[in-house]
Amino acid sequence: MNGTTIVDSSAPRLTWPSTNFEQIEAVAQTEGCLADLWEGSPVRLDSNAPNTDEIIDILFPGNPLLCCGWTRHHFGTRPRAHWYNLHKLQFIVPNPMKSRRGLTQEGHVSHHTLENTGPRRFVIIEFDFDAKRSTEEARLIATLQRQGCDVRDLSAALLMHLAEKAPMALVVFSGAKSLHGWFYCSEVQEDKVLRFFRYAVSVGADPANWTRSKFTRMPDGLRENQKRQTVYFLNPKVVK
Repeated sequence: MNGTTIVDSSAPRLTWPSTNFEQIEAVAQTEGCLADLWEGSPVRLDSNAPNTDEIIDILFPGNPLLCCGWTRHHFGTRPRAHWYNLHKLQFIVPNPMKSRRGLTQEGHVSHHTLENTGPRRFVIIEFDFDAKRSTEEARLIATLQRQGCDVRDLSAALLMHLAEKAPMALVVFSGAKSLHGWFYCSEVQEDKVLRFFRYAVSVGADPANWTRSKFTRMPDGLRENQKRQTVYFLNPKVVK
């Protein structure tokens, strides 16, 4: 579906925990960095050619309905077999869709709504620290820089920490500065997934990703700035 369509951004009205910077710093000192995440990947994607199709087929076997986007306002929902050149797209909903269309909160018909998004298959944990956001984050980033690290190293450490608590299938670079971890949660009780996600939020994850229909970065896709959304970690064995 091309053209302007309103994306449903509704989510449960939950109270999220505040950021525990002491815990973040403790994890940063014990869990390694981006190079460790890359070295620990069960599958190493060393080729310069994009591997998007192969990765999507691992994450979503069969021929499910997938909602993918060239931009946040130019997207569609189709069976997997009808998607081509996925490596040229920026976005994907990390859960299969249950129908081609649904209604947004405003009553508009769209290919991308919470109503037509199916049950959770993955929950996305995104870390995107910014020195301009708060004095705590500025201090944290300054500490990283003194140690010769950056926010990607910190994000990698936090994702490796979370992977000790839940199965991590994938880590994707946004093409800017954030890392997106895909945690497999198909058929896991929602309250258990929520407990895990709340802990992730307490160590700096973006709570907006709790919404099942929210777009995330296409693995090995192409950002609007023409930078590749590199896959740093892939573990097919955790996906069923």
